[in-house]
Amino acid sequence: MFENPRSPRAVTLGSISFGRSKTVCTIRSISAYGAALDVAADEKLPNEFALTVSPDGSTRRCAVVWRHEKRIAVAFY
Repeated sequence: MFENPRSPRAVTLGSISFGRSKTVCTIRSISAYGAALDVAADEKLPNEFALTVSPDGSTRRCAVVWRHEKRIAVAFY
């Protein structure tokens, strides 16, 4: 039997804000340049929005790079 040497990724909650709307998301991975997010499959998001990372409350402006089902990748600017 082989063991997987990678530890599970920590999952972080976040919120997406655009206009007067706000929705929650799951941050699957994050770096200085962008993030991979999971959102509700039926969620209609614009191509640019603000991402607030819990629990520290930092907010970054984002542009969508790609979308696939409920996963989206964003670049910070």
